[in-house]
Formats: sequence, structure tokens, C-alpha cells
Amino acid sequence: MATLKHLGSKNADYGAAEQYLLFEHDEFTMKPVLDENGRLIPREDYRLSTLNCGGEDFAVACMRSNLRYEKNQRREDVKSHHYIISFDPRDGPDNGLTVDRAQALGEQFCKEHFPGHQALVCTHPDGHNHSGNIHVHIVINSLRIEEVPFLPYMDRPADTKAGCKHRCTDAALRYFKSEVMEMCHREGLYQIDLLNGSKNRVTDREYWAQKKGQAALDKQNAPMIAGGITPRQTKFETNKEKLRQTIRAALSAAASFEDFSSLLLREGVAVKESRGRLSYLTPDRTKPITARKLGDDFDRAAVFAVLEQNAARATEKAAAIPEYPRHGKTGIQPTKAPQTAPNVQRLVDIEQKKAEGKGRGYERWATMHNLKQMAATLNVYQEYGFTSPEQLEAAVDTAYQEMRQTSGELKALETKLQGKKELQRQVLAYAKTKPARDGLKAQKSEKARAAYRQAHESDFIIADAAARYFREHGITKLPARKALQDEIEQLVSKKSGLYNTYHEQKQRYAELQTVKRNIDQILRREEPRRRKEQSHER
Repeated sequence: MATLKHLGSKNADYGAAEQYLLFEHDEFTMKPVLDENGRLIPREDYRLSTLNCGGEDFAVACMRSNLRYEKNQRREDVKSHHYIISFDPRDGPDNGLTVDRAQALGEQFCKEHFPGHQALVCTHPDGHNHSGNIHVHIVINSLRIEEVPFLPYMDRPADTKAGCKHRCTDAALRYFKSEVMEMCHREGLYQIDLLNGSKNRVTDREYWAQKKGQAALDKQNAPMIAGGITPRQTKFETNKEKLRQTIRAALSAAASFEDFSSLLLREGVAVKESRGRLSYLTPDRTKPITARKLGDDFDRAAVFAVLEQNAARATEKAAAIPEYPRHGKTGIQPTKAPQTAPNVQRLVDIEQKKAEGKGRGYERWATMHNLKQMAATLNVYQEYGFTSPEQLEAAVDTAYQEMRQTSGELKALETKLQGKKELQRQVLAYAKTKPARDGLKAQKSEKARAAYRQAHESDFIIADAAARYFREHGITKLPARKALQDEIEQLVSKKSGLYNTYHEQKQRYAELQTVKRNIDQILRREEPRRRKEQSHER
């Protein structure tokens, strides 16, 4: 799941950003790591490129531009913006993401969304916790050195002018997140919905508190482990994480808000509702923690939804009086995923492989492999509740049809999204030519209008092309730019959910197809033995 993070820096030393990207740093203190001679240690693997620096060093180019436009001279000025695109660790083995490919995507993203800014683009192959997540750093000088087109996230004329500064507003960050989601879908990478919050919201401060606490706990437990003693606590949890677990435990047992409040009070936590929002006060604090800081699972809507489900489940359980006990599953359940989802692989045709020249070692491995896969196949077969090969075949056909239907909906949504983005581009282009069009109306004579039109020929070419596009698509009233951007974000979010559904359906279809092939192969292998037994019975 790709994520986007933004940091603003008031540090006037632009070389510090480049130093962080090129040399090893301590993940806790963020200070450079030095060798035994006191020298910086270069990172083992990275890709680095500069944009709009005119062949100069990034730091020198930025300082020269700042002096030219007399900007970024005060201590409180934001000198640079740092954006980090972190890709899912699975994108490497599953989707072929490499450091070079990520670097190319980062450079393209920078050119499209930060034009006119001097920039550093650097890709690292691993994150702080060695999870294998490739991530791209984009560091831009806050000062813009060229005039640029009016982009969708901009809301002021100054946002396009040279000598003005980049502003990372809430609207801009939402736009960047939607573009990251769109990029991942376009490139076939894993992605989650970045626009609608997260179930657990972990800030940078909490993240590093957990990392430092875990390191301290590991150091404390090391002598005990060396002495053969099992430590009582091996995983460090922040106070916010402990609060999340307490709230979840209370939610799982409560059927009303009164029950929920009572269960939390037993643990020393007071819950308060104010203006439609929930907040939680722990014994060690004087100021409550709002649900927004814990995550979307703990806000009022999510909490009351769970309480309603618990109440309905309790009512159904009390009203249910079964006449006969149920001894097992019956029927076909093709849409239910197995409770345990083993990685089912195809059986190996050992006789065919031996005919191809494989030796005894391969035969022993293939025999063990087939035994494991036959057990996994039977497990999935039983978990889905199949009772015959015909039911399995019907489930495979159903899974394929569902996958194809979702694929069609996804393609239709992509087409609609592309159309909305093209409309947005034309609207923005047409809006930018408004001063030129207004200036033409102000001309008094035909000769003056012709001269004015010739002097602003490029603007009128853009305006005419946009007007032609509007006529061809039957657009008589231009949509509001904010409403259009909101609609695009909704389509991107919907596409993200649909893409995840398609991915799950594709995995289910592949699993069922593998199970069917394995069972067909087992039945073909058993057929001669059954015929032999039938002939002996006769």
C-alpha cells in the first residue's frame, strides 16, 4: 500500500537534505552515522537525480534562486518541502517494482506536480524497520523559479508565478494523495484508500515512541534471555495503543453506549460525547484524547455502528430456538473465503517430469510437495463446504463471472475518471485565458482587437481548443473547479475500493481454479485403481 507523507523544513542549509539522502543516519536520533575515523558512511544503494538545477548542485542552485528573488531570507520561512512516497513491501516480489522503476515514477510525479521548482529525487530500497518497502524522497525548494500552468490543487493566481512559493494546503495534500493512488493503479501496484482516513491513526511521534520503547525493552530483556529466562514482556506498546485495545475490548462486549461507558470506567477510562464527537480520558492524563487522534474505528459513527450490530446479534441469539442441532455445513458457499487460507499450489506430474530427465532427488521433493498440496487442497475444499466436484466447478465459473463483471466496472470507472480529468484540464486551461479574453472585449476597434489577438495568440489558441472541446461534449455550463475536483477524488476513492475487490476476486478465482485442477488430477490418477477394483468385484 503506497503512502504519501509531507514535511516542511525551515532549515536554510539545503545541503543537509542531500546529506540525509546520501549517507547513513541513525533511525532514532536522525544524526549521521560515522565510521571509526569520524567520516560519513555512504548509503549502500540509492538513486539520485536533480531537476531544474541548471547543472549546478541542488543547494547552490536553491541559494542562488533565493537571492535572486529575495525570498527565504528569514528564520521563520519554510525553505523546502519534503514529500515521501512509500510503496508496499509486496510490490517488489509481486509486481516487479525495482529501485530504478520507483525512481522513474518519482521523477515523473515531481515533474507533473511540482513544475518550476528545483528538486532532488532520491529512491532508497528499504525503510527504517528493514521491511523492504522501496520509497522515494522528493525535496523541492519552496521557491518557484518559473511560471507554470494552473494545476488542480492551486487556488491562487500567485501559485503559478515565478518568484512565489509552494503551499502544501489540505486540498493540495488530498490531491497529491489521489494522484499517488491513481499512479499505483496505473502501474499495477498495491494501494489503499488514502483519502478516507485510517482505522488506526499513528502519528510520527507515536511511531518513534514505539520504536524507541521497543529498543529499550529489547536491551533490558537481553541479559534475561542470555540467562535462559523468558521475559514477562517482549512487545512494547504505547499508551495510545493500550487505549485502543481497551476500547476494542469494551466494544466487543457492549450492546449500548451505557454498557460501553460502564466497561471503560472499570478500566479507568472515561468516554465523553461532545458535539457529535467522542473523546477518551485515561487516569494518567488531564486532557482527553480525541477519537480523531486514535483512528476512524474510535469515532462516534464507527462506535455506534458496532454497538448496533452487537445489539442486533444479541436479539437474534435470544430469539433463535433451533429445533434440530446442526452437525455440519451443507450446500455450496462460493463467496465465503476459507477461514484458513493456505497457499494452494498445483500438483506436480511426477511421471512426466521423470520422462523429461528429472532424477531421484527431484522425485523425492515432488512427492513431498504433492502430499502437502493435496492436504491444502482438501482443506480449502472442506472450508468452502463443497460436497461434489460439480459444485466446485460451478463455484469456479461463478468466481470467474464475478471477476469479469468487476473488471468491466473497473474499466468503465477508469474511462469516466479519464474523462473527468480531461474536462478538469480543459476547464483550468480555459480559466487561465480569462484575462486575455477580457482584454479582447475591452478593445474599442476591430484593428485594436486584431492586434491584441495577435499579441496574445497562444492564449486564444488554448481558449479556442477548450471551447471546441466543450461544444463537442455538449457542455454549456462549466462546472465549478472545487466540485469537479471533489468528484474526481470520489471516483479515485471508488476506484480504489473496486480495485481491491477485483484483486480479492482474482485471488479467489485462482485458488478455486488450482483446487479444481488438483482434484481433477487426483481423480484421473485414481481412475485406473477404481476400474481395477470394479473388475475384481465382478
